[in-house]
Amino acid sequence: MTIEDLMIVLKVAEFKNITAAAESLNMRTATASAALKRVERQLGVELFTRTTRRLKLSSAGERFIPRCREGIHTLEIARQEMLSETNVIRGELKLSAPSDLGRNILLPWLDEFTTTYDQIKLNLHIADRNIDFYRDPVDVAIRYGALTDENLYGFKICDVRRVLCASPKYVKKYGVPHKPADISKHNALLYQLHELIDDEWCFTKKDKNYKVKTKSTKVSNDADLVRRWCLSGQGLAKKSSLDMSTALLNGDVIRLMPEFEPTPTELWLVCPSRQTITPAVRLLRDFLREKCEHVIKSLVANGIF
Repeated sequence: MTIEDLMIVLKVAEFKNITAAAESLNMRTATASAALKRVERQLGVELFTRTTRRLKLSSAGERFIPRCREGIHTLEIARQEMLSETNVIRGELKLSAPSDLGRNILLPWLDEFTTTYDQIKLNLHIADRNIDFYRDPVDVAIRYGALTDENLYGFKICDVRRVLCASPKYVKKYGVPHKPADISKHNALLYQLHELIDDEWCFTKKDKNYKVKTKSTKVSNDADLVRRWCLSGQGLAKKSSLDMSTALLNGDVIRLMPEFEPTPTELWLVCPSRQTITPAVRLLRDFLREKCEHVIKSLVANGIF
């Protein structure tokens, strides 16, 4: 059972289709199919059940594929450690990032990262939902919120303050709220994760907590769309200051009610296990920490915080 065959099997599991897996590996479908058959023959079980359109993991495949992925990761880490001794770091980062942060902040950063470390290949997955590392084609994720799952391992990148903000166009037409209760008189641009709509906004002032139920004509499960609505003057948004940093620094949006602080969050780099933390992941961690620190200092220097 060769490593090359196992890599092909993992690609088939990722795409649920032999042809798509073969195309991603730049090989013939027949070659990928033969590799899968060799592995199944040596294991003595079928890893997939075949349908007319796609493949589905069998019960044996459900058990084997995660173990196989762990084994390949372990070998990759060993290889990376040997390469790091010669100051050469290479490999593939299958990275997931939130929609707004990913498209508007991380994208140029990641371009710089892969230019600097040109032996690292990037596979970027944009999604606001939490990633299932054993189902999705991702091995490291950037996500907001403290790490609470004890089965995962991660690095805190930075603390992230949130801002209540609106465009100058909106402020000129509708005015500004001065206290949380005033928000109910404005149109709130709301974010929805799964079935939960974030329509109850919380603030703190001098250790006193405030909560307000918002009114809205616009709700989206895409944080980037909420940002776009805000920039175009559609209403008030409660957003990560990191997501809105460029717009805040350029004056495209204005921070409102600065004495009332929305509930802060954290930015984390998350891996499914300690074994998946490669030298490339550590490089990315340090790179992101440096970039985020620079943004936070710029927001302070420009009087936004």
